[in-house]
Amino acid sequence: MLLAADIKPFDWDRILFSVDAPPLFLLEVVFRCVVTYLLMLGALRVTGRRGVRQLSIFELSIILGLGSAAGDAMLYHDTPLLYAVVVFAVVTGLYLLFNRLTERFTKFSDWLEGKPVLLVENGLIQLENFRKQNLTQKELFGELRQLQVEHLGQVRRAYIEATGNLSIFFFDEQEPVRPGMPIWPERVEHTRKRVEEAGKYACATCGHVQELPRGGTATCPNCQADRWIPASEARRVA
Repeated sequence: MLLAADIKPFDWDRILFSVDAPPLFLLEVVFRCVVTYLLMLGALRVTGRRGVRQLSIFELSIILGLGSAAGDAMLYHDTPLLYAVVVFAVVTGLYLLFNRLTERFTKFSDWLEGKPVLLVENGLIQLENFRKQNLTQKELFGELRQLQVEHLGQVRRAYIEATGNLSIFFFDEQEPVRPGMPIWPERVEHTRKRVEEAGKYACATCGHVQELPRGGTATCPNCQADRWIPASEARRVA
């Protein structure tokens, strides 16, 4: 190890090569890269296509573990390749074992990978479920807008999957349009306690819709919030 007094600024031999290994070690780095890359390909081949799509928490931990083992084995001369092979074998074995366990035991699967959670039902945000997720209303509405949702009245059910993706089920297009809370940013920002005109208003917290008189105030019967936004009745365009 070099002491501070021994370090020479812009020492290209030190920058480009290690002081602990000769320049020919670069050839070994190439060899290590080839071996560990093939190990990673083999591990991904075993985990299947699901392993390279949207990752669950468990799958992400597998990738991080393999990545750490691969990176160390590629670069560090004092990391034997056999150690990396053992790490890949153990981590891949755990992946296969846990996959079997998740198929057999539902509770274990829910604990390890998570399960779908209902966030919106019949145009209403399910606040008890929503507050348990690491998700803000702004993030939820952003996801919905990317799926061409204009207001919550268009949404029959919305789930957050174990992978973090959002799954949306819409009302039948033949059904009458349900009024709902608009999710456009410029409209969500303008909530109020006292409404200026009579009409249908949506609770700015849960999306509950009710009629309010001009100049009226109200407490939402669903979540006890008191801020409102004019409801939208726009029909969804697929």
